[in-house]
Amino acid sequence: MVALKGALPKDTKAIIVELENNKTWLFVPATKMALVAKAFKCGADSVIVDLEDTVNLVDKASARAALKYYYNSADYCPVWVRINQSSSPAFAEDIKACRLMPNLAGVILAKAEQAADIEYVYQVSGLPVIAQIESVKGLYHMDAMAKASGLVAFSYGFLDLCNDMQVQVGTPAADIVANQIRYQLILTSKVHGLLAPIDTVYPDFKDSEGLSQRVRLWSQMGMSGMLCIHPNQVAIVKDALQPTTAELDFAKRVIEEYERSSQAVFEIDGNMVDGPVIERCYQLLSEKG
Repeated sequence: MVALKGALPKDTKAIIVELENNKTWLFVPATKMALVAKAFKCGADSVIVDLEDTVNLVDKASARAALKYYYNSADYCPVWVRINQSSSPAFAEDIKACRLMPNLAGVILAKAEQAADIEYVYQVSGLPVIAQIESVKGLYHMDAMAKASGLVAFSYGFLDLCNDMQVQVGTPAADIVANQIRYQLILTSKVHGLLAPIDTVYPDFKDSEGLSQRVRLWSQMGMSGMLCIHPNQVAIVKDALQPTTAELDFAKRVIEEYERSSQAVFEIDGNMVDGPVIERCYQLLSEKG
């Protein structure tokens, strides 16, 4: 792989801080750029223009041209771009396109498997990179990739991983595997100072209750956000992340008692409250706002 001189790399640490409140990441196929404005209008925190799975090989060139046209338009808002994997014949052209668009929000590298590819994308484009893990090889090299220059976060493609691992989707076994992947991504991201990982897509965009349950799961585990495939999922994700009235009431009473008594340990409704609980209550009330 021959290196190209790219834009001055952006400060990834600052970008990680900027992305901490991004909960919804909505995909738009690059062949349907007219949907980008609608994606932002529905409230998505980040919009991802996809040059990978949703674009056929014969349409890749026209998709890149459509992205460039949007980028140069007066209506442009910074978008992330998911590019093809490094082994794809489309990878080199994707990188060249990103290099000419320095005001993209960043790049999502599909099927990431090695640190060298992440660093290459970052050095050539100057853009922050999210590595999407979709293979056993990618999982195995996760720790090495976490050290790559330019990386801000991990995400993952669970259906691809299931195919690679021969895990049957929709079974209790698949749920166990998914949570193990989430745990490893969270641990690795925390150790290396990355943004908490972004959860995979929920394919059934008509299953609102199932999506809400999934959101509460990854949120409780400590992930930062979720990939979305339909505009209707954005509002559902954000609603599922809202604390309940009971949680807010408990947090308020904890903080009131702590600030009144200055005690390090006390009791509220039969629950022992100490430092970690107090800190979480402050966070909850701060997030609510």
